[in-house]
Amino acid sequence: MVGVFRRSFSFPNKSPPKPALSHHVRSISLPCRSHPLIFQLKEEIANLNSWSLSLDSRTAAWICDGLNRLKTVHNHLDDVLNLPQTQESLRHQPHWINKLLEHFLTFVDVYGIFQTLILTLKEEHSAAQVAMRRKDEEKIALYVKARKRLARQMTKLVSTLQKKIKTAEQGTTAADLASVIEEVVGVTTAVSLALLNGIVESFSTRKPWAWTGLDRISKKSAEEEKGIREFREIGSEKLRELKKKGKEETEKAMKKMRDSEDWFSDIETRSQKVFRSLISARVSLLNALSQQQASEK
Repeated sequence: MVGVFRRSFSFPNKSPPKPALSHHVRSISLPCRSHPLIFQLKEEIANLNSWSLSLDSRTAAWICDGLNRLKTVHNHLDDVLNLPQTQESLRHQPHWINKLLEHFLTFVDVYGIFQTLILTLKEEHSAAQVAMRRKDEEKIALYVKARKRLARQMTKLVSTLQKKIKTAEQGTTAADLASVIEEVVGVTTAVSLALLNGIVESFSTRKPWAWTGLDRISKKSAEEEKGIREFREIGSEKLRELKKKGKEETEKAMKKMRDSEDWFSDIETRSQKVFRSLISARVSLLNALSQQQASEK
């Protein structure tokens, strides 16, 4: 959703860390290395890795594009997971499947909570626009507080995903199919962090450190570049200063608020599609596990 678009959070153009495996995993072969579904999945992962390197423009459109690409990756993953050969391979790795199920459950939980938060944000945002038209400074202040509260809740989701990354760095490396699925886990984590950190930093009220000279200018510039551009342009300080602005500047601020509302809706729609694709992939993993358990009876 990228430590709030710091380079330290952008995932590299290499395979992401492997999910944690608490036991030794035997080689899990791909159904067929030349299978078109496998090729498509790897191609979409590569496209998402390329998306992550677009550091120059952290915009709402960039985030929406990343969510679209992530949904496509998970759609292809679900197709691969439902191949008979894949199901057969997975049935022999119940412990590994359980570990994957934990990862996907975390993703589903994060996106489920995010859906609730983004809906609340949209409602607060709509109320704030009414307050701006009426010059109601008290309600504008309440909106600023509501955004800070939502940002804190999203920070908790960031913490959850960061723990997942830490866990993913442990364990042994599986081959073929396992490696591809682990790449999906890696890019899912990275895009989700870009989304969440982007919104959190856009609503941040922290001020630059009181440095002097060029260092101070550089620090201020870095602070101003954090977050998602469109949301950063309606930052808390700018909203509080509306009472000092003239009619023309107020109208510009109102337009940015309307534009941001549209972007919030787009992000909500696209993240919901990711949420559904995550559930679908998890169901496919559960099916493989259920078949394995049934065969043991």
